[in-house]
Amino acid sequence: MANPLTAEPTSPPTAAARPPFNFKAILQQMVQVSASDLHLKVGRPPTLRVHGELSPLPLPALRPEDLSTLAKEIMSPKQVKEFTEFREADFATGVPGIGRFRVNAYQQRGTIAFAIRTIPHQARSVRDLHLPPVVEDIALMPRGLVLVTGVTGSGKSTTLASIIQLINERRYANVITIEDPIEFLHRDLKCHINQREVGTDTGSFGQALRRVLRQDPDVVLIGEIRDLDTLDTALKAADTGHLVFSTLHTTDATQTINRILSFYPPHQQNEVRYALSSALAAVVSMRLVPRSDRPGRVPACEVLINTAAVREQIRDVNKTLNIPDLIREGTVQYGMQSFDQSLMAWYSQGVISYDSALFHASNPSEFALRVQGVAASSDTSWDGFQKPTAP
Repeated sequence: MANPLTAEPTSPPTAAARPPFNFKAILQQMVQVSASDLHLKVGRPPTLRVHGELSPLPLPALRPEDLSTLAKEIMSPKQVKEFTEFREADFATGVPGIGRFRVNAYQQRGTIAFAIRTIPHQARSVRDLHLPPVVEDIALMPRGLVLVTGVTGSGKSTTLASIIQLINERRYANVITIEDPIEFLHRDLKCHINQREVGTDTGSFGQALRRVLRQDPDVVLIGEIRDLDTLDTALKAADTGHLVFSTLHTTDATQTINRILSFYPPHQQNEVRYALSSALAAVVSMRLVPRSDRPGRVPACEVLINTAAVREQIRDVNKTLNIPDLIREGTVQYGMQSFDQSLMAWYSQGVISYDSALFHASNPSEFALRVQGVAASSDTSWDGFQKPTAP
């Protein structure tokens, strides 16, 4: 199979044929319109994702040689070698005067393509991101495993960056991050922050995690839990008094706990349930919802805190997890909330439309009834989410 990095021009270039592919100008436009992602693919013009929607730029369709030339410009020899061997590569790159970007290069139909994500210069605060106040309490927990979950592009990395920034401002701690690649760059404030990139600062997640507890960490950030070894180390670190943050590609708290349990064979279920119930501190699940009052998106968040009732359910192999009820019971006392409660708060404030709220709701029919005022009078768990206060 031909190597897309060595693509030759399909026809002799002529000065009047078309303007040259200007990658830097496209990145400048990406930053100017606050696009989250840029997609580059042969046969299509450069395409931006703005507020969740794809929007092609008014430019000529890209040619194989445009993207093969770009690859040689922005990829190191090691990354070129990785791409040649595996037909994909992940890395971060900085462009002076424009910004920092996370890049995924991959091959499709024999040609190279890019998915490029903007990384803000400065991590935004929990409040600036309109995350629920309980996230600040979670960030300052003394120990335990905190999982931030959601589909790709739901704001997991941005949320974790804001949490690390808060810790950096409030605590004196040794923070070690293991990322692939490093996205947000943190400078030391009160914390001593060591950011390790897989492939550059360490050979693999597994290699870094095997030694991370020897580096005297107070806080450990693991970019993503991808396998059983990573999960085992995260649980061990959390259970031995460390505060551990990581991400999972799961849609809500229930699926998150079930996904963790599914990593282990049946004969280990009792053991892992006990370990998880002891180590877990919180689960924050994310969905980004388009605003209706102005351009942009806001986070709908489901928050589960590991209370005594939650621990009891996780430990009992004979019990069916009923996370929605546990969240409802912990709303007032612990600051927990469901996706539908979060959506109700945004809808009540006029920030999102009814259609968007219904589309992203976990239980659309129940949400619709609550909007109509049909609910049990004894259920007060929604009271704080239906008051029209400004964000």
